[in-house]
Amino acid sequence: MGSLKDLLKRVGQYEYVIPAGIVAPNQKPVKVFLSETLLEILEEEALKQAVNAASLPGVAGNVVVMPDVHVGYGFPIGGVMPVDPSEGIISPGAVGFDINCGVRLISTNLDYKEIEKYSENIAKELLRNIPAGVGSTSKMKLSRRQMKEVLRLGAKWAVNMGFGLKEDLEHIEEYGQMPYADPDAVSPTAYERGADELGTVGSGNHFVEIQYVEKVYDRKIAQLLGFREGQIFIMVHSGSRGLGHQIADDYIHLALNVIPKYKLEIPDKNLACMPFHSDEGQRYWKAMCSGANYAFANRQILGWKALLSLSKALGIKIDEIGYKLIYDHAHNIAKLEAHKVNGKEKILLIHRKGATRAFPKKRPEIPQSYQDIGQPVIIPGDMGRSSYLLIGESGSLEKSYGSSCHGAGRIMSRKKAKEYIKALGGLNN
Repeated sequence: MGSLKDLLKRVGQYEYVIPAGIVAPNQKPVKVFLSETLLEILEEEALKQAVNAASLPGVAGNVVVMPDVHVGYGFPIGGVMPVDPSEGIISPGAVGFDINCGVRLISTNLDYKEIEKYSENIAKELLRNIPAGVGSTSKMKLSRRQMKEVLRLGAKWAVNMGFGLKEDLEHIEEYGQMPYADPDAVSPTAYERGADELGTVGSGNHFVEIQYVEKVYDRKIAQLLGFREGQIFIMVHSGSRGLGHQIADDYIHLALNVIPKYKLEIPDKNLACMPFHSDEGQRYWKAMCSGANYAFANRQILGWKALLSLSKALGIKIDEIGYKLIYDHAHNIAKLEAHKVNGKEKILLIHRKGATRAFPKKRPEIPQSYQDIGQPVIIPGDMGRSSYLLIGESGSLEKSYGSSCHGAGRIMSRKKAKEYIKALGGLNN
């Protein structure tokens, strides 16, 4: 077989499809959203990973690939996989190692021109109060009992501890608390890794930034949200840290071990999976929900710490900043959602890995305050570059199971980028 890119059929201005059954008899279609430029740099391996996923047991429709797609572990980052939970699987690799890596956006009443001169003070306070980088740890060291509360309550735990306001919970996906969490499904090693990392950013492309509105594209929506050009915002991008990574690692190994037990045929061991309703599948589901709750608590704390840092750097009270959580959502998660399949509504298990939920107005999952406009969709750019706030539209349900891209994407992996720079003489090791 030749290149998978050669099999792509254009079905819209930015939509391509690999039809069902091209690679394997049970392979479902793969839909890809790309511009012509992005098509040129599309990695063959990322497309292969999407096609492999489309061949897993119980996949219920198109596997969808977002425009910021790149190669991941088993399933591409930027992938959406719908599964019929009654007969299908759940795959830790299709959720990702950083469970509930996600983004939070907080608005203020501050203006960029008024605080620009305090930029250095703000940066120093953020660095002083928010641990970041590989292996970063928090001043909080949680007991096992406290950790269980975090894994069960999520952002609600952080609010109860004084990190934020009760009304914040209304503007968090799942209200910041996944209901199926079971802390007992999480290993002792994961507990140990997460005990001193709550309230830390981590490494990679994670960040806490002070941003401002550079341009408004839809004046009506901006007015409803209370946005204006020059307005200061806080954006947080982080996830479940070492705890989430350990959960993924634990259950990927478990999935590999039970593949023979359930006689599963998978095209790639990195897509190791378990029947959703098996004992092992349910244990992972409950552990994943617990990891997601840890991440919701983490971003709740990080957002509040950023607010405190801003307050101290400016020498003003928190009440004067006009703090308001706009939204907080995940982009590495699996969720049970109602979607139409062949014209009939059905509950599907939607795996989103490097993909953001983008629900339109009137969906019951989104906050009451957004019922008439749609869900805010936060798309962070590269660190230090423009980010975007979008609003979910009805077409997203039909095209992508209510999903959008999750960030700026990349034209090469970090490993390839290092090799490239090294070849140019820019790295010594």
